[in-house]
Formats: sequence, C-alpha cells, structure tokens
Amino acid sequence: MSENQETKKKEERLELWIAIFLGITALLTAWATWIGSLHGGNQATNYAKSNNLSAEGNSMYNEAAQNYMQDMLLWNQIMEYEFDYQLAMDRGDDNEAKLIEDKIQILKDDNCTEEFREAVDWSYKQDGLPSPFTKEGYTDSYYTAALEKLDEAQAVLEEGQNDNRNGDRYGLVTVIFSLVLFLLGIVGIFKKLPNRVLVFGISVVFLIGATIFMCTIPMPTGFSFFGYFS
Repeated sequence: MSENQETKKKEERLELWIAIFLGITALLTAWATWIGSLHGGNQATNYAKSNNLSAEGNSMYNEAAQNYMQDMLLWNQIMEYEFDYQLAMDRGDDNEAKLIEDKIQILKDDNCTEEFREAVDWSYKQDGLPSPFTKEGYTDSYYTAALEKLDEAQAVLEEGQNDNRNGDRYGLVTVIFSLVLFLLGIVGIFKKLPNRVLVFGISVVFLIGATIFMCTIPMPTGFSFFGYFS
C-alpha cells in the first residue's frame, strides 16, 4: 500500500471520528442547555416562593409582636385589679373584693388566649405572683411560628441560590461544548494530518473534561426524565 493511500485512509478514519464526536457534542450541548434552563426555572420559582414566605413570616412576626404587647397590657390590668383586691381584703370589704375578683375572672375568660391563660395560671401557682412572661420559653413562643416561616423562606432562598450556581455551571459546560464544536469544525482547514489530529485531540480532551465536570453538577430538584413523557 502506498504512502498516499495510507494517509488517505487515516484521513477518512479521522473524518469519521470527527463526525461521531460532532454528533456526541451536539447532543451533550443540547442536554446541558436544557438542564441549565431547568435550573434557571427552579431558581426563579424558589426566589418567588422565598419572597412570599418572607412576606408571610414578617407579617406573622409583626402580628406576634402585637399579641405580645396586648398580653402585656392585659397582664398589667390584671395586676392593677390584684392590687385593688388586696387593698379591699386589707380593709375587710368583702363585697368590693368579690367584685374585683369577678372582674379579674372576666378578664381571664374573655380576653386571654389559651396559651396566655395557661401562662397566667402558671403565675398564680408561683410564689410572689411573677409575670407569666418570666415562664421559661413562653415569650419566645409568640414568635415560634413566624421564625419557622422565616427559616423556611431562608431554606428556599438557599435552594434557589444553589439552582443559580448550578445553572451557571451548566452554562460554563455549554460554553466548553461550543468550543469543542468550533474546534471540530475547523479541523478540516488544516492541510497536514498531524495538525488535524492535534486539534482533534485537543477537542476530545475538552469534551471529556467538560462531560466529567457536568456529571458532578446536581440535577434540578425533582427532575425525572421520564416524567416528561407521562
């Protein structure tokens, strides 16, 4: 076999490999673009959800603060009646004491929430009638639901940030795949076979590296390929 024929066969094999890798790279580019767009969609959804949860959590926090202030005012009123009750008892005015006691009971029954009533009952069982707000963990309980909602909003925000980060990584992968397509596309302009092989080899290295990097990037949350066909 002549040297020209051998070179021609090598060129034909190289062209075949170029065509194969062009197809593979095109498919991988399409895949990376699609998955990157899914990450972008999840990012937008999570950011919007986080904003809504934050707004709801802040509203709950403000409501909790108002309830806390109202209960403090209610407790101060109960304490005023308790002071008047003790004065009436000291004077021996049982009728006045009974009237004030009834007022205290009405305040408890008609104005106290179940949680605050439990805290008030706890106070009455303690020596010196301490404030119910000194009960361990009670003051924090006003804000528990709001803080849980805000924590949920933060978690969703962080998930959206991860989607943003992963979407950017898929964008980088797409850029590298585009570079591979460019290198494979210009192989033919080189006249000498060694130069073609060199450019082809560089493109394969980039392709393999980008593919490995892509495999390390998490898929979008809840992603199911076959779910799109169901």
